[in-house]
Amino acid sequence: MRISQPSSLGFKMKRIAFVKMVASGNDFVLIENHGYKGLSLLAKSLCDRKFGIGADGLLLLEKSSIADIRMRIFNADGSEAQMCGNGSRCVAFWLKAKRIETKAGIIEARVAAGNVKIKLTSPKGLRLDMPVEINKRKLRINFIDTGVPHAVIFTQGLDKINVSSLGRAIRYHAKFAPAGTNANFIEVLDKDSISIRTYERGVEDETLACGTGTVASALVFALKSGACAKVNVHTRSKEVLKVYFERRDKEFSNIWLEGSTRVVFKGEIIY
Repeated sequence: MRISQPSSLGFKMKRIAFVKMVASGNDFVLIENHGYKGLSLLAKSLCDRKFGIGADGLLLLEKSSIADIRMRIFNADGSEAQMCGNGSRCVAFWLKAKRIETKAGIIEARVAAGNVKIKLTSPKGLRLDMPVEINKRKLRINFIDTGVPHAVIFTQGLDKINVSSLGRAIRYHAKFAPAGTNANFIEVLDKDSISIRTYERGVEDETLACGTGTVASALVFALKSGACAKVNVHTRSKEVLKVYFERRDKEFSNIWLEGSTRVVFKGEIIY
């Protein structure tokens, strides 16, 4: 029996060329934006791990008048974010771009083989040791915006934490309304190293890594520990991301995130 092609069945289908990439366990679908409508729905469809390509987020590539490329990031739930650290590293790797325009500002990038460093914009909104009641427990939560909002919680026994449940409670807490926040749980390993697990807003679950969350956690750790210049961050994917920075009191500048990036596969999806 011969199966008819979609076009012959009267459906109006689009063929969308894509690249699937991963950076330290964060995976993304990259496509060029050819004036597609319904971007939120498109992102949800392409990122679906059962019925789509599967990814933490969709990266839309657009022309820029002030940088090499403009990147828009849509999370797997269809929401649009201001910035994405690991997503920016993927775009830099794929296009060998040195400057990427995002809604959070211009991101500088350096690409060397499969290793990519990006320079983030200066953080804002720093608040340390905020008392927040979660599930009838008082937690001390640190907050910093590294392009997107992040809560950072120090803990022990990181592997035993139910990140999906506790992270969701923090993400939707009234203290961080209306935008909500990502939630990062970190455990100190030594004077310049931490382990991290992250609940990502927009993915609405734990991910294997989060670039802006890695930076947020490294900066908060530096403030608490006195670490200077560099912090090694051990992610759930087992990769160690490196965060470089300059610090004067509570002010940070020259912030760089470094880690590996690779192409998983290229293809075309009928949508």
